[in-house]
Amino acid sequence: HISQSVLGVAVCFLPHSPVVQPSESNKGLALMSVTIILAAVLGGGVLLIARRIFSRGSAVKMLHYPSEIMRGKTIIITGANSGIGKATALELVKLQARVIMACRDQQRAEEAAQEIRLEAGADQGEIVIKNLDLASLKSVHSFCEEIIQEEPRIDVLINNAGIFQCPYTKTEEGFEMQFGVNHLGHFLLTHLLLDLLKKSAPSRIVVVSSKLYKYGDINFEDLNSEQVYNKAFAYGRSKLANLLFTCELAKHLEETGVTVNALTPGIVRTNLGRHVSISPLAKPFFNLASWAFFKSPLEGAQTSIFLACSPDVEGVQGKCFANCKEEELLPKATDEEVARKLWDISEIMVGLTK
Repeated sequence: HISQSVLGVAVCFLPHSPVVQPSESNKGLALMSVTIILAAVLGGGVLLIARRIFSRGSAVKMLHYPSEIMRGKTIIITGANSGIGKATALELVKLQARVIMACRDQQRAEEAAQEIRLEAGADQGEIVIKNLDLASLKSVHSFCEEIIQEEPRIDVLINNAGIFQCPYTKTEEGFEMQFGVNHLGHFLLTHLLLDLLKKSAPSRIVVVSSKLYKYGDINFEDLNSEQVYNKAFAYGRSKLANLLFTCELAKHLEETGVTVNALTPGIVRTNLGRHVSISPLAKPFFNLASWAFFKSPLEGAQTSIFLACSPDVEGVQGKCFANCKEEELLPKATDEEVARKLWDISEIMVGLTK
């Protein structure tokens, strides 16, 4: 894969002028140019590989728990058919949890579940697939009604699903897609399952945010991005909303036995960036850089697994974690007044209050 990428980069720089009979000096010059390009690319590749081997290996702590630590536990993971969600589901199934994969695409969920079963091996937990489209509040209600009717308990809810930097589109109810899916859909989902989570206490809620919250703001005059839409800022806004939701929800959950904590997984190689366009010329460089610098889905899932399983965070409330350690957030992500106002407006937007 690396060699193909390197050759692809080199070919991009080869001259594409009309075919002529080159002189010996021109041949030598062309050969020298190609040699310099190949040397630069190969040298860069070697540096990237060395960085991954000697630096990246120690950047992510791979977790190890007793194989039965999650036996008898039921866990809901949104967006569990790919990326971090799928990796989280796999590891929790290995720990003998009962994992409910809440996914929009039924076929992709079935394929992911089959892959998880094969990789988890014989002594594993259970996988259940349920349909959930976070871009539809009607779907969220239907999902929760089904869960409440069929499940006697929920031990962990992992709000993992997300959409990243999509063109301006709207959810079924008319909300800007990133804010609607990443924040409002999970906001309603969590509210509707709170009673069952409380009955199952001690139980946990895990909210997957992003470090890109730093580039978002909560503009109460234009939450739907109808006045101005920048897909990168809109994503940052939705991830900032996740953190503010965590902050406010923690207050509502005091002395209930239910905890809520957020996390930022870092830059992970997933299909989340499918809406981000990369030129053909830059793709080989990007592929090489992502292999060297980005986390694998399994590495990116470590903090989700940590917050779902670890005894170290038992009773911990309203915090944010990165690489399985508590992370200090910018003041705008813990602003109590903004968090409370966003909570109130979100309740109105999803129809919980008038």
